[in-house]
Amino acid sequence: MAKREAKTDLWVASQLDECKIKYDAQGSNIKELDEVLKTASKRGTGNIGYPEYVAVIGDFVLVIEDKADLDKRISLTEKGIIATDTKSVTDYAVNGAYFYAKHIAQNSSFKKVFAVAVAGNEKHHTITPLWVDDREGYKQLPDIESFIWFSEQNINEYYTRYVLEEATDIEKTTEQVLRDAAELHEYLRTYGTLKDQDKPLVVAGILLALDEIEYGGFNVTMLTGDQMTGARDGDKLMNAIKSRLTRSNVGPDAKKDKLLAEFAILQTSFRLNEISDILGKTPLKFYTEFLFEHVFKNIKYQKTSEDFIGRFYGEFMSYSGGDGQTLGIVLTPRHITDLMCDLLDIQANDVVLDPTCGTAGFLISAMHRMLSLADTEQRRKSIKKKQLHGFELQSNMFAVAAANMILRRDGNSNLECSDFLKKNPAQVQMKGATVGLMNPPYSQGTKNDPEQYELSFIEHMLDSLTVGARAAVIVPQSSMTGKSKAEEAFKASIMKNHTLEGVITCNTDTFYRVGTNPVIAVFTAHEPHDKDHICKFIDFRDDGYEVRAHVGLVECDSAKDKKQHLMDVWNGLVEAPSRFCVESTVQPDDEWLHSFYYFNDEIPTDADFEKAIGDYLTFEFSMIMQNREYLFDGGGEDADVE
Repeated sequence: MAKREAKTDLWVASQLDECKIKYDAQGSNIKELDEVLKTASKRGTGNIGYPEYVAVIGDFVLVIEDKADLDKRISLTEKGIIATDTKSVTDYAVNGAYFYAKHIAQNSSFKKVFAVAVAGNEKHHTITPLWVDDREGYKQLPDIESFIWFSEQNINEYYTRYVLEEATDIEKTTEQVLRDAAELHEYLRTYGTLKDQDKPLVVAGILLALDEIEYGGFNVTMLTGDQMTGARDGDKLMNAIKSRLTRSNVGPDAKKDKLLAEFAILQTSFRLNEISDILGKTPLKFYTEFLFEHVFKNIKYQKTSEDFIGRFYGEFMSYSGGDGQTLGIVLTPRHITDLMCDLLDIQANDVVLDPTCGTAGFLISAMHRMLSLADTEQRRKSIKKKQLHGFELQSNMFAVAAANMILRRDGNSNLECSDFLKKNPAQVQMKGATVGLMNPPYSQGTKNDPEQYELSFIEHMLDSLTVGARAAVIVPQSSMTGKSKAEEAFKASIMKNHTLEGVITCNTDTFYRVGTNPVIAVFTAHEPHDKDHICKFIDFRDDGYEVRAHVGLVECDSAKDKKQHLMDVWNGLVEAPSRFCVESTVQPDDEWLHSFYYFNDEIPTDADFEKAIGDYLTFEFSMIMQNREYLFDGGGEDADVE
């Protein structure tokens, strides 16, 4: 038992190290805490008692107790509360952690104390947190997968969410973005009578014009409702957009002309430029004022534009016909684009390619991560000007994507409005992309047009990357089964030339209202798949996001923790039971899904055994009472059961 306990101790310590939580083992370097623990014997003798680990994080104290046996997680009284008798405190992780935390809260100046109990080993375990006060009270919080919530940057948010049960600043801002998106969508529909495909173009164009304010080239007060040709509100907005594109060095001229043609709705729509009797101004001025107030000012545009304007785009477009489906595109949620960037461990010197970029969600997420890792201004300029590339077939989406990137100061916007599948991979490879990210068009492939299968896009992208490049795609899980002959051929060809690293099964509600069960597949380009290569297949359907009425897919409290656990497993930092992750070799004709490789490797507990015996005895007793004896001889003519 001592050896097993030591292994659990070491694993817990490694998890704390990974989350950059500074801790002390068997005591505390904080003098006051160490003095308090000198009288914290679990047996109530008043002698020394030390938990496994103690950490001080800002105003908070973290007390950790662990047990190697899952059955030693918690002991409850008949009334369902944590037992405080000596045997329970000494033998059970939750009870011991609670004891130490309460002792610290009652006998020191530290009053914000979390007790965390770990039961099990690296592969099979539970982590149970408690909030403990100095008056015998406690609050048992939901089990977690890692210690990421207790890191210095997260613990205050955790305290606010879980202990105080209040919305955090980020949650409040997100709620406001959702309300703003819904409100603006209604205004566009009511006052502009715009088609779905035109709504995001109007928003993108106005945001580009507003971006000229800091250069003095535009002001909201310029929109006066003048009806003279060349002086209408739409004309003034277009002049500002032209200036913004020129300032961003968008070229060549053909590319600039294509963008301007998409934003022409601002000028050509009579309804948008006519003064409304209800509004007392043109709809264009009304929309411009709304965006200026709610995006530039309330969301503090200059400081947090990358995060919240991106969210605004995504949420706004979700109101335009079911997550953008009427626009011919399925928008990838921001938490998925961020996750895929993390899975590929994108660095500041990477070159990123998105062959079907849509509104540029992947490129924006990649840019954020790369900029956060860049340590020089020269590198930051290079990231924005040279290291982000995308293709988009639909001209309206291309315009929105270009605007989205320009608003983020991406330099000259390395986006191209063209059909990626018609590009020569060797020519695209000259861009030097070391990372590929993609959400290809779904369910377009047929026997007569196999090039439109998702696997065709995947192979074409892998062929277009540099040797050793990393790639992640999000596709329907049906793509990984390869049922048609063409799809089987694509899978075999991919493995012949590239390596599959793993597939992650996602939340079935990831694309809310679209009805797609997605997976994330990760590859290494131009390295043939070795028959002995081990791939990871992960069931991440429980990702901490859920659908809420009238809102859509939202982040729940456990999402951050569950993502951290996924990353730990993916990077090989922790083991996981097979119900979460299976490691296996693969063949082209396998179904590249967790469900295909899954086997149950969990060791039954005593409670499981007792339940199974109880179920059997109940069944046998029922048979006897009905004068029907069940013969365990495989059935046959002598079996006395119908």
